Amino acid sequence: MTMNLAVLLDMAADGLRDRVVIGSRDGGLTAHRLRALACGGARLVRDEGADAVVFLAVNGPAFPAALFAAAHAGVPLVPVNYRLGREQLDGVLARHPGALLIADPEQARGRAAGAVRTPQQWLAAAEAAAPQEPPPPVETDAPAVVIYTSGTTSAPKGVLLRHHNLLAYVFGTVEFASAAAEDAALTSVPPYHIAAVSNVLSNLYAGRRVVALPAFDARDWLEAVRRERVTNAMVVPTMLARIMDCTDTDRAVPSLRAVAYGGARMPARVIEQALREWSHVGFVNAYGLTETSSTIAVLGPEDHRAALAGDDPAVRARLGSVGHVVAGVEVEVRDATGAAVAPGTPGRIWVRGDQVAAEYAGSSPAVDDRGFFDTRDQGRFDEAGYLFVDGRVDDTIIRGAENIAPAEIEDVLLRHPDVLDAVVVGVPDDEWGQRLEAVVVLAAGAGTSAEELRGYVRARLRGSKTPDRIVFWTELPRTVTGKLVRRDVVAGLAAGS
Repeated sequence: MTMNLAVLLDMAADGLRDRVVIGSRDGGLTAHRLRALACGGARLVRDEGADAVVFLAVNGPAFPAALFAAAHAGVPLVPVNYRLGREQLDGVLARHPGALLIADPEQARGRAAGAVRTPQQWLAAAEAAAPQEPPPPVETDAPAVVIYTSGTTSAPKGVLLRHHNLLAYVFGTVEFASAAAEDAALTSVPPYHIAAVSNVLSNLYAGRRVVALPAFDARDWLEAVRRERVTNAMVVPTMLARIMDCTDTDRAVPSLRAVAYGGARMPARVIEQALREWSHVGFVNAYGLTETSSTIAVLGPEDHRAALAGDDPAVRARLGSVGHVVAGVEVEVRDATGAAVAPGTPGRIWVRGDQVAAEYAGSSPAVDDRGFFDTRDQGRFDEAGYLFVDGRVDDTIIRGAENIAPAEIEDVLLRHPDVLDAVVVGVPDDEWGQRLEAVVVLAAGAGTSAEELRGYVRARLRGSKTPDRIVFWTELPRTVTGKLVRRDVVAGLAAGS
């Protein structure tokens, strides 16, 4: 018998009935009320004959209510990137003509009036439709969530996450009702990111109240942590960098006990500063993909502290790893022939497990004959089983006959005290095939020259890995979750911008 995501909400509503699980301490949604909203929302979905629930809005209470309403109704939730251009957004919405649409007012404008509700209208209608007794959840192995992801190089494609994939992730990583009644988690990622989905599911199952920050701002984040007495938080590296660089406000966070980060590479300078400044906080680096229903490897708090304090270079290097693979997941690092490689040898990361969906709309699961999914990430294990991720295969720069991972050079640049952000890309070159160019964002008031930075890299890496050119920009093109949009960097360099 296949279980539905709604079982998580049922467990929370029955076991944590009056505990606030969504929103502020005063006036937030209890587990019982969230189930009532989800059941009412499911009735709306069924009454309208909708085959999906599209969520085109910022994070807030309507998001988890919509997620579980869709689960109760047996249709997928489709959280869509509200930052897409109108043409691209219309293209995604056209793939779901029979969906019930929940959209922020600015997104709803110009769309069919009867087919769209704002989050506030949705919550009011769901509450009015809530039954006295919750109906049994629909048992289905249909997609629970469809997340459109384009990475940074292609058009949006829908990743299908089935109920059993997401449940495998939650059951494998979280203990039911393990959080204290006063625990609270702060999330700053948008609903269309897998981390937002997994954050709702895992924290609800643990019994931890979730507070959503609709848009990230370092000062607002710090104030929210103190106001809501946040104990757990999730950020992407660019967010933590901005928090650590926020010098015009108090950075004290006495209630905070745990911070998880991921989604992009964390500059060593940033995490080392955070570890020293917030020594009472346990930091966790979580590595995962949309196709794997979130986290597949974790570098825990003790690993962070040991790496910061250790004298052994191998131990210190682990601060740049993503830690150990989680239970229930298998990872292989393979060479170009598909053979698994020994620890220390770089290759391509392949992953297998119940939480691995590896499935896209309109196609069969993208796995090999052994059920492994190609993450298209490059990486390696060290002798102690720590996994290092060296970037996307598509990002590899081929200079002459040498394959160069830009992450290695970026890590060196980010170690320079004057560098806030950096990216290295390959641009066409008649002699070498590709040449190395870097774009650097300097700290305020820094006067370091391009030649000084090239010398800094050359002193730490060999000459073939020294950028041929370094230019300075005021910021790098990144998504809201911190991923570099390398195609925009290459285009900007070509245009001389």
